[in-house]
Amino acid sequence: MTNSPIKQAPHLAPSTTTATEHQLRSPKSNRGLRKLQSAHQLSSNYAALNAPSLISQQRQHQHRNPSSTNNNLAPQIPPLPTSSSHHRTRSNSDAVVPNASGSAIAAKRVAASKKNPPNQNPREELEGLVRQGPQGDVPAELSRLRHLVLCEGLYADSDGMSQIRIYIWLILLNAPAISTDSYLDLIRRGASPAYSKIRNDTFRTLATNPLFKRRVSEASLIRLLNAVAWKLHDAKIEKLAEPLMVNAANERGSPELQHASPVVKHAQGPPTTTATDGSEAGGTEPGIYVQGMNVLCAPFLYAARSEAEAFVAFHGFVTKECPGYVRGAMDGVHKGLALVDKCLAIVDPKLSSYLQSKHMKAELYAFASVLTLCACTPPLPEVLQLWDFLFAYGPHLNVLCICAQLVIMRETLLTSQSPTKLLRSFPPLQAKLIVEITVSNLRKIPADIYDELVHHAE
Repeated sequence: MTNSPIKQAPHLAPSTTTATEHQLRSPKSNRGLRKLQSAHQLSSNYAALNAPSLISQQRQHQHRNPSSTNNNLAPQIPPLPTSSSHHRTRSNSDAVVPNASGSAIAAKRVAASKKNPPNQNPREELEGLVRQGPQGDVPAELSRLRHLVLCEGLYADSDGMSQIRIYIWLILLNAPAISTDSYLDLIRRGASPAYSKIRNDTFRTLATNPLFKRRVSEASLIRLLNAVAWKLHDAKIEKLAEPLMVNAANERGSPELQHASPVVKHAQGPPTTTATDGSEAGGTEPGIYVQGMNVLCAPFLYAARSEAEAFVAFHGFVTKECPGYVRGAMDGVHKGLALVDKCLAIVDPKLSSYLQSKHMKAELYAFASVLTLCACTPPLPEVLQLWDFLFAYGPHLNVLCICAQLVIMRETLLTSQSPTKLLRSFPPLQAKLIVEITVSNLRKIPADIYDELVHHAE
């Protein structure tokens, strides 16, 4: 953007291509129509922008009804069969067709879908769910989607690129659609209060990964992180501006409710954060950037087909699924580290005892893995495959995935006199094996510990 008012942050200039340039003006092909049908059909209501995600709604329901879930808090993750036993035909599209020509094309697609055999290819079924949306029972379709992700996986090339992965993520995260202009408005605001801290981190984001460097530029990473920082900054300002109900005593000593303005609140004591604190936020106040968010953001940009898609997915993830990870004190990360030690003691007591005897707690070797959902461990295609599972059944299962990596290293660790050196960097990810071990170990986790897993990142 050559006419951008951003002078102090030249890297914040967005791409000259906007969403309006990609709008379909004439539905001349099935491919053109399919571009109109994104994964947002499962969450197309824009008013749901601040609504909790589907995963969060399930957790809230469990929290409100502990009696019905006390004995079975773990999600119903099916076993990993050699072949899927659930089949359904491709559903019809419910997308709005702009004109008669589009209606004719849509009718042809519906007719073609009816000709598909009942035993549909899992890859085609996944693509059908994304393009055409659910038909009928949405919870059942979501359950089917999760099952397909777990048992069949997403088709991807050797670089981990998949045409539908970002849309599957958006569905599972319940991320609503936004216009590209909304993202560009955040870019045009220039450098956020956390801009200097972002610039200090972005240049080293997955610096040794050629796949990431070839596809994602540093300027793109800066723009997205800066836009998310502005969004979090605005949310913090709105929270500070809300009137706070405080108890005050009258001359007779009886308490009465009074409204305290933001000025009064600041007069009562120094705030734990300021509007320009960047990653220096403390306590339970939300921050706008913490070190490590650059690595957490990287897979979203790699998998997405536009910065706007990556923005809405990443912002929804950090605000709804793991807000405790991006607070200044990073209390969610520290809770996750404590749970790594607890869960490892349950699934492999011998290995846990050995590491404890060497004074090797999870906070010494698993901090980055907890914060970034294992995105810090190559290869990147395996990270994307692991994230498919985590978004399908809950990011809290990342703690058990870290335990699974330790179990894979078990024999090497137990025979090593210095496991510290081995745990300085985890071996390359093996997503499929990690998921299998995680699903198996999940049955060993008691209900109370699993409840801690579910809520530790809130």
